Amino acid sequence: MNRKTIGIVGARGHTGAELIRLIAAHPSLELRFVSSRELDGQRVSEHSDAYAGELRYENLDSAAVAAKHADVVILALPNGKAAPYVEAIDKDAPDTVVVDLSADYRFDKAWYYGLPELTRHKWRGDGTYQSRRISNPGCYATAMQLSIAPLKELLAAPPVCFGVSGYSGAGTTPSDKNDPEKLRDNLMPYSLTGHTHEKEASFQLGLPVEFMPHVAPHFRGLTVTTNLYLAKPLKREEVLARFRHAYAGEPLVQVLDEAPWVSRIAHRHHVEIGGFALSADGKRVVVVATLDNLLKGAATQAMQNVNRAIGSPELAGIPLDVAARP
Repeated sequence: MNRKTIGIVGARGHTGAELIRLIAAHPSLELRFVSSRELDGQRVSEHSDAYAGELRYENLDSAAVAAKHADVVILALPNGKAAPYVEAIDKDAPDTVVVDLSADYRFDKAWYYGLPELTRHKWRGDGTYQSRRISNPGCYATAMQLSIAPLKELLAAPPVCFGVSGYSGAGTTPSDKNDPEKLRDNLMPYSLTGHTHEKEASFQLGLPVEFMPHVAPHFRGLTVTTNLYLAKPLKREEVLARFRHAYAGEPLVQVLDEAPWVSRIAHRHHVEIGGFALSADGKRVVVVATLDNLLKGAATQAMQNVNRAIGSPELAGIPLDVAARP
């Protein structure tokens, strides 16, 4: 298979660094360009120990990105910034695959919503427009949906999700939510109703989801504890069986008996789901999910989607280290 060219727009951030690392090790991808206003002119190798080439960061506007005619463009931009790039690529490079990491197209049914473990059946691999425009799920939304989906048809009330993320999820632009001093010995609640990922999970699952996010002093990794009320009582073994069946054969989803720890998921490419605590009447179950917000919550999931779009095995270039738990 010929190597495909790929470019990143918004490569300065934490996710951009993880994408460069994954692309550098990918057997079928060649990094064509990386766009960053702040790092313009600097060598990529000066900021990534995984990349050894001579490529330099460029400050590219939307027209310049489209003019590169890369096989794939990953947009790693803040919410609300993707549209000019998508419009330029639609006009001048329509065959380019676009993977958008923002929330801008997660509610657009013309785009493929790329949470493969739940949406693989919706993929069009025949070269149609949908398979070239891919919206990457949010990190919290990924954990919430994977926690809820196996019991979705048995719910008696909206799921309630309590989330805690490391401060890398707040990006690199300075704010209270990524200030280590303000986070020290602290847990910072924010957007307690109406969070974008709450709306995203609700939209994709087709049911209301309630979500309360918090930022913690650690750098990377998130945990979501989900409370699920059931319409009929279940035994713990039945709940476990549903999750194991739902994710059988999914290397990037590990179903555990015990509740997973966020400290064990940093730098890992998979999701861990466990706990499965039931109330005495069997009609309430609590599920815990952890993932690295920069990897399965962003870069790793993007690579799953890129691989599908270019015809590579879905897990090409993604280290499978699920069994090597510390």
